[in-house]
Amino acid sequence: MLENVLYAILAILGLGVLVFIHELGHYWIARRQGMRIEAFAIGFGKPILSWEFQGVKWHICCLPFGGYVKIAGMQKEGTKEPHDIPDGFYGKRPWQRIQVALAGPLVNIVFAFACFVTLWLLGGRQKPFSDFTHRIGWVDPKSELYQKGVRPGDVIQNYDGKPFHGFKDLLMAGILNEKAIRITGYKVDYSTGEHIPFDYTLPTYELPNAHARDKMHTIGVLSPASFLMYDETRPLSQGSPMYGSGLLPQDRLLWIDGEVAFSVPQMTSLINESTSFLTVQRGNQIFHTKVARVPMEDLKLSLPEKGEFDDWQHEAHISGKLQDLHFIPYMLSPDCKVEGSLAFIDEEDRAKALEKCQRCSYFTPLEEDDQILAIDGVAVTSSYELLSRLQTRRVLVIVERSPQPLASLSWNRSDLQFDDFSPKNLDAIISSIGTSHPVQHAGHLFLLKPVIPRSFLDYPFTAEQKKQIDEHAASYRKYLDSIQDPDQRLEAARQWEKQQKRAILGIPLIDRKVTYNPSPLEQFGGVFEDTWRALFGLFSGYLNPKYLSGPVGIVHIVHNSWMVGTREALYWLAVISLNLGLLNLLPIPVLDGGHILFSVWEAITRRPIRSKTMERLIIPFVGLLIAFFIYVTYQDIARLFSHFF
Repeated sequence: MLENVLYAILAILGLGVLVFIHELGHYWIARRQGMRIEAFAIGFGKPILSWEFQGVKWHICCLPFGGYVKIAGMQKEGTKEPHDIPDGFYGKRPWQRIQVALAGPLVNIVFAFACFVTLWLLGGRQKPFSDFTHRIGWVDPKSELYQKGVRPGDVIQNYDGKPFHGFKDLLMAGILNEKAIRITGYKVDYSTGEHIPFDYTLPTYELPNAHARDKMHTIGVLSPASFLMYDETRPLSQGSPMYGSGLLPQDRLLWIDGEVAFSVPQMTSLINESTSFLTVQRGNQIFHTKVARVPMEDLKLSLPEKGEFDDWQHEAHISGKLQDLHFIPYMLSPDCKVEGSLAFIDEEDRAKALEKCQRCSYFTPLEEDDQILAIDGVAVTSSYELLSRLQTRRVLVIVERSPQPLASLSWNRSDLQFDDFSPKNLDAIISSIGTSHPVQHAGHLFLLKPVIPRSFLDYPFTAEQKKQIDEHAASYRKYLDSIQDPDQRLEAARQWEKQQKRAILGIPLIDRKVTYNPSPLEQFGGVFEDTWRALFGLFSGYLNPKYLSGPVGIVHIVHNSWMVGTREALYWLAVISLNLGLLNLLPIPVLDGGHILFSVWEAITRRPIRSKTMERLIIPFVGLLIAFFIYVTYQDIARLFSHFF
């Protein structure tokens, strides 16, 4: 708690410094141009500390957001027009006024560049691999992109004709509500290393069941790839399914039930599949395949088939009703040899169970006379043994284990190192699963003991975790009550129930860190481009203002960056400083850019603008600025209270 308060104070002080140097730029140039400075204030509202120095009243005010330098002649003094006050702002030549107005934003821009230089000299920042990868972590199964065969692990190279820099590009497109996005890249077969180029232009769509307040648009890429590393700072509890599996600190979950693992959403999907990993012999060939675990109640059994299953249930000592059990959609002989397919009550259930899996490494439909040798790596010799083991979902996991502490990766080479594991070693382990000569490890790869996932509802969370979960549930119930459309409310409730019933492995995961250290010019240019895109989107109507951050949001960002480290805080102060400088250059009357516009107009027309005219121009914009300030502050506060959704 005390640490949070300290970081909040540091965040406010950091923003205060940015405002101070901005106003100091105005102050310094104004004095050099012979203008009379009346007051210098940091913050707004009632002063909590004041003093006078060199004829200037200095104030530190109670609201630490913003600040101002009050220069004489910025408004009428009695009957005098501003341009009639010799040592006032408008009493000076237009070029002198432009210098004063430019000084504040330029100081912020120079400060931002200096921060980027400092970061570069310090060696850059430590960032998650997922921030910079070109690899896809998860694809919406209902998207057009998925239908075109793009899967986790595939690579995006270009985005709308520009080099793809990371998931942020697609996120920005979603915020700007772009109607269509063109992506090029290649699909990857991780068993053979084959690359298949693709070039798709896809319409964006509103992501269903997105956060309550922020309906995002997407083409179907929902997550970037990441390293799934066991976080050694959070030991496994004895109730975790991974406890006793052989998992060690810093192990990377590399392969899960037939698929190379690329993200947490993909991992969640894999462990929540109702499938089993079978070792099968067909003639002289042994192969592996994933087969659906089907509820017996979905099957249309003949009397002889039902009698066979009743016998197997009895031999396996399984209590309960047969219809409550699971089996594979094939009829077997007593010694686990395939005799044919089982019939389904509903054709949709049959199609789903036997659906052809696109780009699955281990998917081969069973044929008559196929001999099942093992299920989830455990040998079976009879169908009742198979029936028994099919009642429990088990997950096979292969991890990559480094023999020495992991070195930091460079951001521009991290994608190459993501798949530097040996496909040969991976195949050596997988091909031996369920055979008479299993290979438990090859090179740096290790096969863990089969893991039995646990339901989220049944997981033994700590008291603190349960409290957070209860708070989350209460917040979500309020969100459900706020949805007006009954169909949307019902769908959101279904998704919530599905989330609550999902299976989990109970393992704390972190992404691998990479060193991000581009040149100062690259960092400056990247932030400048992001700012320009946001401004263009805002003024063109493509960007909803609710995505912008006001003072509360900015403090929250800087506060969080301090929690990460000094370099991260320095980066965000640079970003905010650059944004502060650029925004103040906008030709809006109430901003520095407005004063520059007035001065340029006067230089062209050679006639000063009367104070009445300036008031008519400035006052509406002051009202708009205050309204905008209130709006973004409301959005900031609402975001803080709705981050659970």
